[in-house]
Amino acid sequence: MKKNIVLFLILFLVVQFYVIAQPQLQEQPVPVVSPEVKQDNSVVFRLRAPEAKSVQLTGTMTPGHSKLDMVKNEDGIFEITIGPFDSDYHGYNFIVDGIITLDPNNNIVVRDGSYYENRLIIPGKLTDVYDVKDVPHGKLTAVWYPSPTFGMQRRMLVYTPYEYENSTKSYPVLYLLHGGGGDEEAWVSQGHANYILDNLIAQGQVEPTIVVIPNGSIGQQAAPNDRSNSYSAKVDRAIDMRSMYSGKYEESIANDIIPYVEKNYRVIKDANHRALAGLSMGGLHVLNTFMFHPDMFGYINVMSSGWFTTDEKMYADGDKRLSEIAMTLNKTVKCLRFTQGGPDDIAYNNGKEMLKVFDKNKIKYEFSEMPGGHSWNVWRQDLKDFVPRMFN
Repeated sequence: MKKNIVLFLILFLVVQFYVIAQPQLQEQPVPVVSPEVKQDNSVVFRLRAPEAKSVQLTGTMTPGHSKLDMVKNEDGIFEITIGPFDSDYHGYNFIVDGIITLDPNNNIVVRDGSYYENRLIIPGKLTDVYDVKDVPHGKLTAVWYPSPTFGMQRRMLVYTPYEYENSTKSYPVLYLLHGGGGDEEAWVSQGHANYILDNLIAQGQVEPTIVVIPNGSIGQQAAPNDRSNSYSAKVDRAIDMRSMYSGKYEESIANDIIPYVEKNYRVIKDANHRALAGLSMGGLHVLNTFMFHPDMFGYINVMSSGWFTTDEKMYADGDKRLSEIAMTLNKTVKCLRFTQGGPDDIAYNNGKEMLKVFDKNKIKYEFSEMPGGHSWNVWRQDLKDFVPRMFN
């Protein structure tokens, strides 16, 4: 009798659970897939937002970061199909009733300073260079170093090639600078610099190289999540324009960063084994650094940057300085490269006008451009194309 009662209770509880749970199970919405890359490399973006009045898509795959209207279906899902696209990484956001937001169905989120976006990956030859491949991987380390120039400890990221720790030899160094509003994590989060080096070194296209990625904003001690509790952001701004004019960061590169690296890492300490590259604000840091230290670097890439066309003093001072160092630059620098993201690049006219001053002073350089504007799509490719040129 007791056994029958127990079985009855168990059956009753199972039935009750089923009765209660079934409506809830039926109410669960079908999962939304976004982004969905089709076989022809067209892409479907979706967002479930039944209460929203409008949803738009914007990103590096929309011309000029234009806003594309998404269409709402009867299930409350906004949808749009665009493309097809060539192989590349793209950053994108949704704009819901005027508010910029991330795609909740895509867990690949990247950051450049305070700007967050989702990543779209179009597979193919180019993204194979950016991807995490089955090759030996270098070591990426967050390094705190003393900066007498700024009177504080500051942080940089240092990439050492996979063979470094099991070797006794010395290596060349690339100093890689980020743009305005970014920090030392931008070239990793957005640029995939470490994986580009991993893959190209594995292919034999690049000599094993140490890469140093400092924080270029003069008001920042480190990326936001890695500042000390005692840090005081007295001059910290999302885009610290003063760092492009003060000369302090360039002073820190020459007097703080390079000496620290050459003391603490096995590096070859001459211009033929030092490279310097940077984008946008970092490109101006590159310009200022090599113009005041024309014999320090053998390989230089200025990405999407140039003197502001409205700054007459900058052009006058630059012209005078280039006339003084032209012979040294042409002798020391093996590769001086200027790259742009085509006419849509906000620095395009600045760079073109500045290069006229380089022409006037007979400075040897290379210039190249590609579509993409002022974006990481351009800068990742610039890095991919530049690093095989170094140290040859």
